[in-house]
Amino acid sequence: MPPTSSIAPIPAQDSGVLLRVEDVSLEYRSAREVVQATHRVSFDVHHADRFVILGPSGCGKSTLLKAVAGFVEPVSGHILLDGARVTEPGPDRMVVFQEFDQLPPWKTVRQNVMFPLLASRAVSRAQADEIARDALATVGLERFADAYPHTLSGGMKQRVAIARALATKPKILLMDEPFAALDAQTRQRMQEELLALWEQVRFTLLFVTHSIDEALVVGNRILLLSPHPGRVRAELDSEAFGFENTGDPLFQAASQRIHRLLFDAADAR
Repeated sequence: MPPTSSIAPIPAQDSGVLLRVEDVSLEYRSAREVVQATHRVSFDVHHADRFVILGPSGCGKSTLLKAVAGFVEPVSGHILLDGARVTEPGPDRMVVFQEFDQLPPWKTVRQNVMFPLLASRAVSRAQADEIARDALATVGLERFADAYPHTLSGGMKQRVAIARALATKPKILLMDEPFAALDAQTRQRMQEELLALWEQVRFTLLFVTHSIDEALVVGNRILLLSPHPGRVRAELDSEAFGFENTGDPLFQAASQRIHRLLFDAADAR
């Protein structure tokens, strides 16, 4: 008999909701057509959640993240952060993308981390410098404060991007397949570092991926989106899984069940 998965649906709960996405449908337009990205997607993210949106390429998960960031306006439905409707980008939501060119190459690592702090005009230059150095120390890059991005590895650039995002103390950190372009060993190391950083800071994370294994180890909750257009297939609790049990039968059973939920319409009903 195959092992029974310990993944279970999450019961509905309203307390401690930081982000609420309700019945959100999204579209993107080209010169020739209008394409529906998501259809009536709803979910809640609670304080200190590691909430993962998982789905195949083209299911609208990145577009959904951009809508939470305020870059894309929903066709219908609404997005609330701390009870306020999201209508535009803001410093309460910081985004880390997978592209490594998100760091201006003419700025040093420290200057890159300082940039959003100075742009907000919320702190002085001296304060921004101190915050940047602390953030770099948190991600283990204090020795590279005066280096330029082109001298860093891909994984190090992502750590700078994470430090820059967390330095502003956002309400929620948004990560769009941040490790997808890394080799397997670097990707796992970055996942481990992200979780270690979460244990230290306990920030709220909304993380997009198309990797089932990554979703299981990074997230404590997983939202499954169907192939295009993205619809909610299920919301699952993945708190029990981590790097230490990726080879366990329960982990493999959970991975297989998620695959069925994503791609087998009959099983998803």
